[in-house]
Amino acid sequence: MEIWIILGVIVLLVVWIVAIYNSLVNLRNTRENAFADIDVQLKQRHDLIPQLVNTVKGYMEHERGTLEAVTQARQKAISASGINDKIAAEKELGSALKGLSIQVEAYPDLKASQNFMQLQNEISDLENKLAAVRRFFNSATRELNTAIEKFPNVVFAGMFGFSRQPMFDLGEARADLDKAPDVSFN
Repeated sequence: MEIWIILGVIVLLVVWIVAIYNSLVNLRNTRENAFADIDVQLKQRHDLIPQLVNTVKGYMEHERGTLEAVTQARQKAISASGINDKIAAEKELGSALKGLSIQVEAYPDLKASQNFMQLQNEISDLENKLAAVRRFFNSATRELNTAIEKFPNVVFAGMFGFSRQPMFDLGEARADLDKAPDVSFN
């Protein structure tokens, strides 16, 4: 009789550990799926950047360093492998694009160009879509991280190869967004 009780406890323990593992796998896959949605938007963004750079080149010949920084950051983003490497590369690309946007402000003829305006609108639309899929990705990452850190999951997560994962935040660009905008009526 005692052997059946011990065997029953062992079976329940194994079922419980399998349930924890399956839950963590499900959350990890949800996070990876969420990043796949981001990846689609990033691919479109990467495809638009050469068009934007070529449009801007004619107007900004002496701003070559800015254009090269955008091109190099794009190449790093395209060649990045793994979710965490892609997140880091995309932060760098976002900073480079922000630098390009600041440089463009000095060229009213460029800002009036129909081709440039169309590209700016497409990139703006993509950035909005990226923001939406980043929120979903960060939500999936938060759920995974919470599950990994909760007891009793934390006891088994490391054994199963699960670890805390980074969010897809805006990095240094976050500080710019937290500042109040300058309003000028000149």
